[in-house]
Amino acid sequence: MASPGSVHPVGDAIGTPQVSAILLDAGGVLIFPQPDRLLPPLREAGVDPDLATLERAHYRAMAIQDAEALPPVQESWWRNYLLGYVAACGVSEDRCEPLAAEMAQRIRGHAWTHVGLGAMDGLRAVAALGLPMGVVSNSDGSVERDLRRQGVCYVPAANRGPDPSAGVAMGVILDSAVVGVAKPDPAIFRIALDALGVPADRSILYVGDSLRYDVAGALAAGLQPVHMDPYGFCPAPDGHRHVRSLAELAGSLISNQR
Repeated sequence: MASPGSVHPVGDAIGTPQVSAILLDAGGVLIFPQPDRLLPPLREAGVDPDLATLERAHYRAMAIQDAEALPPVQESWWRNYLLGYVAACGVSEDRCEPLAAEMAQRIRGHAWTHVGLGAMDGLRAVAALGLPMGVVSNSDGSVERDLRRQGVCYVPAANRGPDPSAGVAMGVILDSAVVGVAKPDPAIFRIALDALGVPADRSILYVGDSLRYDVAGALAAGLQPVHMDPYGFCPAPDGHRHVRSLAELAGSLISNQR
């Protein structure tokens, strides 16, 4: 198990000399739970974390779920996530269970609309590589709309020009609730790659924050997973690459091209 703060960087070696396309997760890579919705109950519980602490709490919560023997069921995923999240924010142990249950009831729908610290600079750096790009997300049908509204990324309409206010242009943005299949099922990656017009192989990177859904799903689809793991929380770090940020990923790919 990786100790907190130990990260296995992608810069050591991307597993292929040439990268042909890059797919990204949305949550934990581009967007995070909205602080305005999470902070009021956290403050009521006696903690007042800053944005960096909230993002760190997200990665801790994901790592806790990744370490569980069985995947969480859909009905309890959000509550279980919040349990690890509030603990990582510093809530006392005796308050975590009731607070997570309360927050799971109070905060429902469209909660993932906060653009991550440094996410846009990193996304633009990756886009500047000029490779086909897309987003593949397990979501509730809202991810494409939310990413566009937040100015993160969008899929340009065929009969319209670029829209810089909508963020970085993508070849595809897939939402599991829309296409009817979710990670780690490799079928969702195949749908995305068909839209980009590229074959599934190890020259395609998939960047995500979950060992269970993203790393496992990318491997099952024959892609190369890159784990967004800024704090070294991954419970099984061997056998796949890790990055701290999209900017680090872009820098490592530029270095490999030289």
